[in-house]
Amino acid sequence: MHLKLQDFKSVSEYNSAIFKISSQLKLCVENITDKDLLEKTFSTFHASNVLLQQQYCEKGFKKYSELISCLLVAEQNNELLMRNHEIRPTGSTPFPEVNAMLYNNFERGNKHGRNHGHGRGRGRGRNNYRFQSGYNSPYHRKWTDKDKQEK
Repeated sequence: MHLKLQDFKSVSEYNSAIFKISSQLKLCVENITDKDLLEKTFSTFHASNVLLQQQYCEKGFKKYSELISCLLVAEQNNELLMRNHEIRPTGSTPFPEVNAMLYNNFERGNKHGRNHGHGRGRGRGRNNYRFQSGYNSPYHRKWTDKDKQEK
């Protein structure tokens, strides 16, 4: 087999070619093991990816399907990173941070930021919601008078 991972556009194309060839070899009564497939895949990494090859070898994959699953996930993550990079290349102006904008408005004299209102509202604290319906409401009682009479 003279397949190389680098010769294919994607991991799934490489995987399809490997399965096609291994199926043909099995028809010829050639026994191909997961170990053979793993060794073949590791040996076909591009020279610039030697470090990746070593890392995948050290993970100790026992099944070819586990390696391919891992390579597919890595490929998807790489595609996502590349798409994000194309949208916002390195060195382009960063997004303004929301918290920084609020902070800058506060420093410029705009005191309507957090905790600088006009005194309206309930504010913070323990008893600010005191007489709304709930346990602190004067209309809420744990037992009504009827309950006391029944007991």
